[in-house]
Amino acid sequence: MRLIKSSIERNGSGAVTLCPEEPEDMWHAYNLIRPGDLLRASAVRKVTTTQDSGTTTSTRVHLMLQIRVKSLDFDPQSSQLHVSGQIMNETQHTRVGQHHTLDLELHRNFTLEKEVGAEGEGLGWDSVAIDMLKDAVDEGGKRRAEAVAVVMQEGLAHICFITQFQTILKQKVEMSIPRKRQGGSDHDKAKADVSGKGMAKFFQVTLDTLLRQMEFNASSTASTSNEPVRPILLASPGFVAAGFQKHIQSAASTNMPALKRLLPSIVVVHSASGHLHALSEVLQSPSVKTLLADTKYARETKLMDDFMEHLRKETNKATYGPREVEKAVDQGAVGRGGGVLIISNRLFRAQDVAERKRWVALVDRVRDVEGGEVRVLSSDHESGKRLDGLGGVAALLTFPIAEEELVSDEDETVADGMVTTNGQQAVEAH
Repeated sequence: MRLIKSSIERNGSGAVTLCPEEPEDMWHAYNLIRPGDLLRASAVRKVTTTQDSGTTTSTRVHLMLQIRVKSLDFDPQSSQLHVSGQIMNETQHTRVGQHHTLDLELHRNFTLEKEVGAEGEGLGWDSVAIDMLKDAVDEGGKRRAEAVAVVMQEGLAHICFITQFQTILKQKVEMSIPRKRQGGSDHDKAKADVSGKGMAKFFQVTLDTLLRQMEFNASSTASTSNEPVRPILLASPGFVAAGFQKHIQSAASTNMPALKRLLPSIVVVHSASGHLHALSEVLQSPSVKTLLADTKYARETKLMDDFMEHLRKETNKATYGPREVEKAVDQGAVGRGGGVLIISNRLFRAQDVAERKRWVALVDRVRDVEGGEVRVLSSDHESGKRLDGLGGVAALLTFPIAEEELVSDEDETVADGMVTTNGQQAVEAH
């Protein structure tokens, strides 16, 4: 994402103009834009004109519209972002208050404005939004996927990109492969030949699709490039992935010599199936963890593994859930010396302003007051999904805290020697 212009005030209000350049930039835009924000972008609107004769004609006109955001629709696979809301600027063809959906596109600027409300109805550019903006415009080499995975079985392949912030299914390849038959008859041998040709065709289609998604110039004879080669994970049950690796090696030695620079980055691992859900198993294998050790994905996965290890060992140095984590922060257990607040970015997409304000305040307190570390995990990665299963927020603590039963004020009241619990009264005996 390219930052074109920024005018954020000290109080958090202001606007930024951004230009999305990569498909993943749409994911960043989805996380930055919230209901209540003002969004300005180019739009195409259908205009119907009625003639004096009663005939109607429809034309499409290009407009620059500003809307008050009400809802967002994001498709991760196609990286398409649709933002709906009410029009705030009047033009020749639109009126204030009309509904419109802006379709954000690559290489087209949009301006996002956040306001600070008098009574807290708008949070403006709070600390979390500023961090998200920095991630979006970071030029530190996150333009490409950190790894590519092909999860496959006979006749089925899922090509996925593992980026810093999400795992994206880029393409699905599906073909019918004839089954081999055991036996020595000429008919069975013919069936085996057909099956072999079917797998070869399947491998070639998968390879062509993979190279197209990677934007790899397989016809080039250049053997070197300044761009680092990403790890390519081939996963399958049985020997399908190994067969695909051999097919790539064969293609590199015959008609696609440029493929040779990809061969050292290919790793074959086992998966339970060729379906998409098997990718989480692949990413948990020790060989893959070692291969991706220096990536953001691996660091987040290790963080959640460490957290789950503390829970398993019952060290009382890990807690999860909104109330439990907030209580640990109140006790000073998520501060300097190893305290880590782990929070899902899903919580910051809450439409309720008070809900978002709650989590932003918690992040600011841990980071700025307590001196602890804050790690915001992407809910579009496996680690973030594991965190969402724990309520979206967890913490590693600097010292063990005892688990205490949380009792609400309605459950227990102590006064003048009488204790009322669950509506029953116990009077101290004299």
